[in-house]
Amino acid sequence: MSRAFPLAGLLRLRTMSEDRAASELALARRDQVRAEQRALETAERLSGATMPSGTGLLAFQASVASRSALGSLLIEHRRDVSVAETVTDERTEAWSEARQQVRTLERLEERHDEAERLEETRAEQKVLDEIAGRRASQAGEG
Repeated sequence: MSRAFPLAGLLRLRTMSEDRAASELALARRDQVRAEQRALETAERLSGATMPSGTGLLAFQASVASRSALGSLLIEHRRDVSVAETVTDERTEAWSEARQQVRTLERLEERHDEAERLEETRAEQKVLDEIAGRRASQAGEG
């Protein structure tokens, strides 16, 4: 009977940490896409905003105020994109580190399993050799 991998509990814990890091990365990527979409929509609205064709001062002032507000909103949305990119980068790094820790333990587990299989094979071969030796000695006696 083979021994259980002694670090199995730690491997499960690290796998859970990796899963959590992966889900946090997915959320960060989703937030980044949303921020990029908002910035794109605002930029499109700003580029589509035209000055009024009429000569009315009130319409001109309203148009200028609208473009100014859209410009400010675009700056804010671009800042949000920058922040979202930073968060995504941080989450990517955290997931990468968590994945590396899991992979290290998985390699140790693979080595452990291979050593256990080798030991089981040796034990089985020893038993088979003993059986063959007994049969040979019984055949020589009979």
